[in-house]
Amino acid sequence: MNDHHQAPAPNTAEQHHPLLKLALELGPLLVFFFGNLRGEWLAQTFPVLARIGSPILIATALFMIATVVALIISRIVFKHLPLMPFVSGVVVLVFGSLSLWLHDDTFIKMKPTIVNTLFGVVLLGGLLFGKSLLGYVFNSAFHLDDEGWRKLTLRWGLFFLFLAVLNEAVWRNFSDAVWVNFKVWGTMPITILFTLAQMPLVMRHQVGEQPKPGPDFH
Repeated sequence: MNDHHQAPAPNTAEQHHPLLKLALELGPLLVFFFGNLRGEWLAQTFPVLARIGSPILIATALFMIATVVALIISRIVFKHLPLMPFVSGVVVLVFGSLSLWLHDDTFIKMKPTIVNTLFGVVLLGGLLFGKSLLGYVFNSAFHLDDEGWRKLTLRWGLFFLFLAVLNEAVWRNFSDAVWVNFKVWGTMPITILFTLAQMPLVMRHQVGEQPKPGPDFH
């Protein structure tokens, strides 16, 4: 008999405050976008920020502060730190600090590459050891059979690596403004579309439900 992997279900606070959870995840990105867009105005209005450097470095400093605030609120309201935002936040603080210290925005631009590569390698590496770790990376309420978790973990692992490669391609070949816009307004829609594309697989492999007909892309 197969053991079914059950993802950890959202706690009561997360169920009652889904918009707050979304705001805490998107808020720091919007702060980063605003900071880069209005960096020169911020430097003129708040002279202390002018010492930081270029608009993207000012945006990086604000991004770091917003990330810490979001994590603190998550800990207070939801009683825990979600894994993905926590790992991403740690990388933001490390690479953001390097960017500010060395006055080199390369480090913050590489942050999405590092985070996505890390998640992709962890998920795919877990499969090599027979572990479908997706249920622990995402705090969801899906109840899938073993095959469903394996397929979904494989797809997300490859998707994270795709995002890492895409980020490298954008920041190395386009302007800061294009990269910031891609980071804020490009990555999220791509991720949402990918998530929606996985719903047929999720529905077919729900535990306790009959498999539903439809193509299953391996």
